[in-house]
Amino acid sequence: MRLPLLTPSKLSPEQRALYEDMRRGLEANFKGTSAIDASGALVGAWNPWLTFSKFGGPMWELLKALSMSPTLPRAVREIAILVTGARFHAAYAIYVHVIAAEFRGLPDDKIATITAGQRPGDLTPEQEVAYDTTAALLAGGVLPELNYRRAVATFGDLGVAELINLVGLYCMISVTLNGFDVPVPETS
Repeated sequence: MRLPLLTPSKLSPEQRALYEDMRRGLEANFKGTSAIDASGALVGAWNPWLTFSKFGGPMWELLKALSMSPTLPRAVREIAILVTGARFHAAYAIYVHVIAAEFRGLPDDKIATITAGQRPGDLTPEQEVAYDTTAALLAGGVLPELNYRRAVATFGDLGVAELINLVGLYCMISVTLNGFDVPVPETS
């Protein structure tokens, strides 16, 4: 990893406020993952966000905005996140969201196929739309009209906005993880 982990004792006042908000969010929403180490340091994308809080603070706010009261079904969100993480080979994002996807009831074979960069053949209609829309966005260029219309018909305007912004956010998270070479935590 390219950045040292920031322990709570080394935080500036600005970082401390962001740390406390992030820690509360992680403790409430990231059960079963290693997002906080034994010293209290935040791992994953949260360490770079905390280190460079000028950028990390707004990204944390966007993550919260997209995560509080989502309109998309949780399993659909996890599919979009896994497709994005797999596209970028963002190991920590895949690690966290495999656990989240299992918690949301996605079967292991479906998760494994997605994280291998392939489209499972047994997706539900909603999951197909999420997978196909995400894959089209990650291919670059304008989202094809057919994908957009299918997504609106399936999720509504607000749901499509959530999906598009979720994919964009996880592109940013994946680039952050890869740019700072954030590893998957060691498990015991």
